[in-house]
Amino acid sequence: MSLKSPLEMLYQWESETPNKVYLRQPINGVYKEWTWKETAAEVRKMGAVLKGLNLPPQTKIGILSKNCAHWIMSDLAIMMSGHISIPMYPNLSPNSVRQILDHSETKVLFVGKLDDYESMKPGVPEDMYCITYPFYSESGYDTWDDLTANVEPISENLIRDPEDLATIIYTSGTTGIPKGVMHKFYNFSFASTHAINTVKVGPDDKFFSYLPLCHIAEKILVEMGGMYSGGRVDFAESLESFAQNLAYSSPTVFLGVPRIWAKFQQGILGKLPQKKMDMLLGIPILGGLIKKKVRKGLGLNDAKNVFTGAAPTPAALIIWFEKLGIRIQEAYAMTENCCYSHVTLNDNIKIGYVGTPLPHCDAKISEDGEILIKHEALMDGYYKEPELTSESFTADGYLRTGDKGEIDHEGFLKITGRLKDLFKTAKGKYVAPAPIELKIEANNDIEQVCVVGSGLPQPLALIVLSEEGRKNSKDEIETSLTNTLESVNNQIDHHESMKKFIVMKEEWTIENGILTRKGTCRKI
Repeated sequence: MSLKSPLEMLYQWESETPNKVYLRQPINGVYKEWTWKETAAEVRKMGAVLKGLNLPPQTKIGILSKNCAHWIMSDLAIMMSGHISIPMYPNLSPNSVRQILDHSETKVLFVGKLDDYESMKPGVPEDMYCITYPFYSESGYDTWDDLTANVEPISENLIRDPEDLATIIYTSGTTGIPKGVMHKFYNFSFASTHAINTVKVGPDDKFFSYLPLCHIAEKILVEMGGMYSGGRVDFAESLESFAQNLAYSSPTVFLGVPRIWAKFQQGILGKLPQKKMDMLLGIPILGGLIKKKVRKGLGLNDAKNVFTGAAPTPAALIIWFEKLGIRIQEAYAMTENCCYSHVTLNDNIKIGYVGTPLPHCDAKISEDGEILIKHEALMDGYYKEPELTSESFTADGYLRTGDKGEIDHEGFLKITGRLKDLFKTAKGKYVAPAPIELKIEANNDIEQVCVVGSGLPQPLALIVLSEEGRKNSKDEIETSLTNTLESVNNQIDHHESMKKFIVMKEEWTIENGILTRKGTCRKI
């Protein structure tokens, strides 16, 4: 099979479907559209601007922005001009901004759609050349439209060497500077082509972009998914308009992290309590209408591929949504393997498992239970970290994921925890918290949970109540949590059983430092 690069896919759709809408973005509530021809024209002009800077080949160029049409355009322009992209989270601290810019040796920075750039700006060197996007221009910087107004666009279809470094993606770390994962162009060609063919998406599919494009999952599924399928990509404008934007877009492909699914569930139950829902769903014809109304209200009535990933999703949550006709497909991958590992197909769901390996992906379990992955799109390594890179691979070239797992007789993979998450109690017994946390999360009154216990006689669980849980009385919550504690303790070994639940007052977020950017809890 001939593998095309992202740029070659852009040229293909520019030629074959020039007038088909590719990008749709709401700006102050009004949707702005770009066809494939218009997108390519913007990319060709900005590509020429970047080439005109006379930078050395493969210079690092950063993207600091929330998701928007020009995020994707600037990424493609960086490719076209012969350089390397450094995508960054749009809510970093100034120290983290400076760390990444310095470590990657970034020379030019796109500054786009941001909620509070003034707080981040001290992290940007004063002498760094910055370009701002239309609709979100920052004062003092050259703007996209001004720079491209009179430039002669790149006319030829420039192709990058498949072995050229395409990007360095900085993963979220719990301490110190994040690691820079290096991926060449071939990795995206390999992962995108095989993934798109496997999940069967094409030009009629619609994607909804709201998870950070600097994260490998959104980059592969949405940016590359749209590029390789020829489908349409819509964007969310803001957190406040998210629900409205999603309903309007009605994507056929959607990726949600566990917290999003929990939020969706809470929103539905807030309007339609569980007892009433169960009663209505049991009524012929009316039950079908209720399901359709709920799916349409969420914006998922047209969705054919509905994925969940980034962190474990409780089985109870997947079963709950299946009753509404929303079949959630678990997936498993990481930045280091170019988001190409395991996926659950919509016609072969096995709840509790993250699917089977994608084509040409070899997975096995090591003697100590670690999941090992091998295929042609594994990272080229961590930037400037040769020793860390070497430690991440086995002698025969398998990527060490750091996750523990089991593979059943049908090839389905189950994640059973993280190697580094294991802790030892004061009794000298090891405890794997992830499976216990999933059991606790089956309680709809609980939104977040973290099982801890290093050095303690017995583990305990720190929990944050859900919005529904906070509406209940103190007695109702105590009963609910006591029942869950007893139920879970009866399902696990004695040394794992929890002494108590501790309800936390503060919600866990990335901003207050309790959650990592992957949405997982930093162990306390």
